[in-house]
Amino acid sequence: MERTHNWTTEEWVKADQAHHLHPFTDFADHAVNGSRIITEANGVFLTDSDGNQILDGMAGLWCTNVGYSRQELADAAYKQMMQLPYYNTFFNTATMPSVELAGVLADLAPEGLNHVFYATSGSEANDTIVRMVRHYWNIKGKPGKKTFISREHAYHGTTMAAASLGGMSYMHNQADLPLPGFTHVVPPYWYVFGGDMSPEEFGLAAAKAVEDKILELGADNVAAFIGEPIQGAGAVLIPPATYWPEIQRICKKHDILLIADEVICGFGRTGHWFACDYYDIKPDLMPIAKGLTSGYIPLSAVLTTDDMKDTLGKGGEFQHGFTYSGHPVSCAVALANIDILQRENLVEQVRTDTGPYLGERLAELVDHPLVGEVRHLGLIAGIELVKDKATRTLFDSGLNVGPTCKNHCTANGLIMRATRDVMVMSPPLIITRDEIDMLIDRARKALDATAVDFGVI
Repeated sequence: MERTHNWTTEEWVKADQAHHLHPFTDFADHAVNGSRIITEANGVFLTDSDGNQILDGMAGLWCTNVGYSRQELADAAYKQMMQLPYYNTFFNTATMPSVELAGVLADLAPEGLNHVFYATSGSEANDTIVRMVRHYWNIKGKPGKKTFISREHAYHGTTMAAASLGGMSYMHNQADLPLPGFTHVVPPYWYVFGGDMSPEEFGLAAAKAVEDKILELGADNVAAFIGEPIQGAGAVLIPPATYWPEIQRICKKHDILLIADEVICGFGRTGHWFACDYYDIKPDLMPIAKGLTSGYIPLSAVLTTDDMKDTLGKGGEFQHGFTYSGHPVSCAVALANIDILQRENLVEQVRTDTGPYLGERLAELVDHPLVGEVRHLGLIAGIELVKDKATRTLFDSGLNVGPTCKNHCTANGLIMRATRDVMVMSPPLIITRDEIDMLIDRARKALDATAVDFGVI
């Protein structure tokens, strides 16, 4: 069938409405308002079917770290497709790219994470972790250790186990989740939950909530604690400095495995290869995805320790995996992507130049009447929109202040995401200072328009 490339925008929208069910979309609304059709992208900019250029302040879905339309990644995929387009890694079989990438990842990862299990999405990686951890404790002779402790507002994926790990109540409500064996505690979200405590005091209090849950359930019933170093989709919740050291102490004390979900934070987003490096987190398991290939092709992985690998080795065949685990084309693209990050010193650039510069420009928004707090590390940030800055009073959720601001961003040629009433950003790591200036200027215009809508100005 010949593909049609000369449709009008209206024709593309109608065709999309006719057959395409979109993720995280209100189908009734989509039937009325349709989609914006993205036709091409280059660097940090997208172009839609009407020719509008849009600055992508979200790097797709937190993932296009090296920017759009990199010839090196297309070439890597083509070369691998022409040599070996696919073969599986089941039953003691490997491909050269899957072997090479595993070694590269072990070298880049935090110390002790020496082994790699491949999947194709963050959700699959976290489902894999649930399987690994429960099998691990069974082999260890502690079959009661089944429960995973996570946080409210956590996001670990959308499959049944991954969504259960997550703390998004709206996702739970639609699928009778969480499944048994998953529980959630307060996140290190000082602005909303910190009350009169200092951030440092609240960091300890939020960690204590994890220990209290362990004591409530009994340590012999708790398998693991999972947390994103920075909760991305939860509204860029950057924990106080006291939080992660205390979490690690608690997990070690109670013989609880520690899972650091680096799906968003990994591959330079924080100005470090992994946020674990910044926070000095020493996890037992670490899921990765997104920036691994800069989103050019699906690939994820679980990185884990000698202890996990050796223990699973005592349990016979690990009966888990995916058709596309270690897909050779995906692995080849990941290797080329990592080469770009290293060759162009993008991680260091975020740490020493563009990350601090974004922080300087974001600080200019703190005086805006809508902005209660700006949270930022590297090239990830959240802007908390509030009703009353002095009392940290939030808007009523039914007012949709965040979504209104997001729409104003879009109208101003900027993609930012609204999580509740927090505007979040994670631009490609290649973004320049001039492009950061453009991002902040467009964000300010959206904030001003939103303030007018809600009578704040």
